[in-house]
Amino acid sequence: MSRRTTVWRAASTVLALACCLVATACQSSSGPTATSGRVGVVLPLLSSPFWQAYNAAVLQQAKAQGVNVLPPVNSAGDTDKQISDINKLLVEGAKGLIVAPLDSGAIRPGLSTAQREGVPVVAVDVAPLSGKAAMVIRADNRAYGQKACRHLGDAVKTGKVVQIQGDLASANGRDRSEAFSACMAKNYRGIKVLDIAADWRSDKAATGLETVYGINPDIKGIYLQAGGVYLRPALTTLEHHHALFPAGDPRHIVIFSNDGSPQELDAIRSGEIDATVSQPVDLYAKYAISYITKAMAGHSFKPGPTNHGSTVVRLPSGLLEDRLPAPTVTRQNVDDKALWGNSIKASRRAAK
Repeated sequence: MSRRTTVWRAASTVLALACCLVATACQSSSGPTATSGRVGVVLPLLSSPFWQAYNAAVLQQAKAQGVNVLPPVNSAGDTDKQISDINKLLVEGAKGLIVAPLDSGAIRPGLSTAQREGVPVVAVDVAPLSGKAAMVIRADNRAYGQKACRHLGDAVKTGKVVQIQGDLASANGRDRSEAFSACMAKNYRGIKVLDIAADWRSDKAATGLETVYGINPDIKGIYLQAGGVYLRPALTTLEHHHALFPAGDPRHIVIFSNDGSPQELDAIRSGEIDATVSQPVDLYAKYAISYITKAMAGHSFKPGPTNHGSTVVRLPSGLLEDRLPAPTVTRQNVDDKALWGNSIKASRRAAK
C-alpha cells in the first residue's frame, strides 16, 4: 500500500497479534535473538487503518524478538520528508532501517545514504526500483490484480467495471493495475474497464467515481486497489446515487477490494462489498524485524522457498523479495480469527 490518506476518521488501533518468535526466512546460519544496535522504522503515513496496524505490530514484534527500536517516524505521505526521516534516524544512531517506501524511485537517495553509512535496510510493502536493500518484504501485488479480475469477471461476465487505481509511480499501483487490465483483456473481452487514477487518495477516489458513475450509471463492478483508503468514498458515492445494494440483490454492484481492514471485513459481512485480499500486515511486521536482525548481524539471503510458506525471488533490480501469502476474504471466511482485520477489537474500529 503506499501513500494512503483517508477522509474518514481512523481509530487508534492496537493489534492483538501473536508475540511468539518463529523461524525466520533467512537461509543462512542461525542468527542472534537480539540486536546490539537500534533499529529505525520509517512509516509512509499513519492515516489509514493498515498503517496504524502495521505500526502497532512492528513495536510489538520488536519487543517479542528482543529488538531495540527508535520511535517510528511518520513521513506523512511526503517523499521528500521520507528521505529526511531516513537521514534523521541515521544521525540518531540507527544501525538498521525498516522502511516502507512511498515511491519506488524516490526512495533511492535514502537507500544510498544508508549504504554509505553501512546500515542495512529492509523495505516493506513497496519494492524500490534501485538502490540496496537486504530484503523486500511484500505480497505478490500482481496476484492481487489477477484475483480481482477473476472475481469480478466471473461475477459480471459482460458490461463495465471500474478500477480505482493506486499511485502508478509505485510498484504496487503498477503491478495491481497492469495485472488486472491484462487479465480482463485476455479472459473477459465482454467487459470494459474504466480506470480512475486516485494515487492512494480518498478525495481523488471520491471525485473520480462521482464523475465516472455520472457518465456510466450502468457499471456492474468496482475494484478498489486500497480498501483502507477507497472503501468509504466508494460506498458513499454509490449511496448518494441510490446504487448501494447488498450482495444477492440483482441491482448489487460487485466490489472487490485490497487491504483486509476491519472496515472491509464488516462491509463483507453486511453485503456492501463481496471480497478483499488481506494484506498480511502482521507478517510484514514480524519478518521485517526478523530480517533486519539478521542483516545487522551480517547474514545474507538467497532466493528460494522459506520455512514460513513463502518464496524469496530475485527482482529485475537485483533485490530479493520475500513474497508473503495474502488470502482472499469472502463471506465464507470473513470471521477467520487469523485475519489481521479481525485482531482489532470492534470497539476500536474506525467509525464509518
